[in-house]
Amino acid sequence: MNDSPGWAPPGSSPSDEPDHGAQQQSEPADQPAPEQRAWGEQWARRQPPPGRWAASGDRTPPPVPPAPGPGGGWGTGRRQPPAPRPGVIPLRPLGVSEILDGAVAIMRAHWRTVLGISLIVSIVTQGMTTAATGLWFNDGRGNESNVLDDPDATVGQALRAAGDTLGDSGVTLLLGVLGTIVTTALLTVVAARAVLGRNVSTREAWAGARPHLLQLCGLLLLIPTIAAAVIAAGMTPGLLLTVAGVPSEGAALASLGGLAAACVAAWLWVRFSLAAPALMLEKQGIIKALRRSFKLVRGSWGRVFGIQLLAVVLVFIVGAIVEIPTSLVAMVIGGDNAMDWLSGESVSVGWTFLIVVGVGGVISSTITFPISAGVTALLYMDQRIRREALDLELARAAGMPGDSGEGHGEDQPTVGSTSWN
Repeated sequence: MNDSPGWAPPGSSPSDEPDHGAQQQSEPADQPAPEQRAWGEQWARRQPPPGRWAASGDRTPPPVPPAPGPGGGWGTGRRQPPAPRPGVIPLRPLGVSEILDGAVAIMRAHWRTVLGISLIVSIVTQGMTTAATGLWFNDGRGNESNVLDDPDATVGQALRAAGDTLGDSGVTLLLGVLGTIVTTALLTVVAARAVLGRNVSTREAWAGARPHLLQLCGLLLLIPTIAAAVIAAGMTPGLLLTVAGVPSEGAALASLGGLAAACVAAWLWVRFSLAAPALMLEKQGIIKALRRSFKLVRGSWGRVFGIQLLAVVLVFIVGAIVEIPTSLVAMVIGGDNAMDWLSGESVSVGWTFLIVVGVGGVISSTITFPISAGVTALLYMDQRIRREALDLELARAAGMPGDSGEGHGEDQPTVGSTSWN
């Protein structure tokens, strides 16, 4: 028997060794016997493909090569599966362009409901603004700017002129805020359903928003009040110093205090900017909605501010594109008085001019209201996706395949404390 170490195919027996040795003497040393060659070929075909195998006893398989990248080549990591998209946005953290595109997509996908809501609200608010301007603020006084520019004007005259100016702009601002409140409430409901890929009628949007309109009014009026109070508090020391008989130093201190307070007010405004969708979708009270927004924006103030600023710029551009042609038509109809009125002077203009300007305002508001409300609603959802994995809950509410949670296909899904219907 040959006890020297070596490799022999499984199945060979010691009794075959002399015969094997005889065959090996008659054949070249580097050629195995025909039976061994046939068996070796069969055995080799049954083995796993070659790879980087470790030493005997270590069964760790070789590393799996990375999946091909989007361009067809081999990347540096595995390609992630695409995020589910039941509606207007993919259910994952969104980029800036995706939020802006999503707001436009909501208006495009549900244009009947969205534009119908915006048109109705715009007609009511712009009609009230036009009526107020024509009946109460169109008397041709023209004295406010003259009194405010007159250095010899008395304090009483200056206060009355300032009150008239603030009254003119205050009514317009108040009506605009009320219109924003109603459209934000209604279109937030539409946006929530659009994310899930579901249609919603105007009646359904009104039914979902109506129970919370008073709370939303209080919220959207409270935020400007807080901002105004902060600015007034910053200017108070300078104003007190002015009253005490130090006008120059008091004016300088009031200016610096007002500037610093305006920065604080802007910071608070952004921190509270997501309170409206939190109130509408989470069914929370005013104070809880403010706290919720404060928490969601924490650590992302710059990003939220940038997106909101882009939305304001977009709304301004769209509004200018619509209102400039109608203003030109109104100037042709109204003559010189119309040009003076558009430049900011208080002069008397005709009803035809006011109606043409009002039509331009209706068209502009009908288009811009959905953009502003859609950006705010999607920004709220994006912050919750980033912080609270809301994308998983939205996929469950939408009944996406692959979700192990219960409630697929429910007619009235409720996600955590958030109702999406």
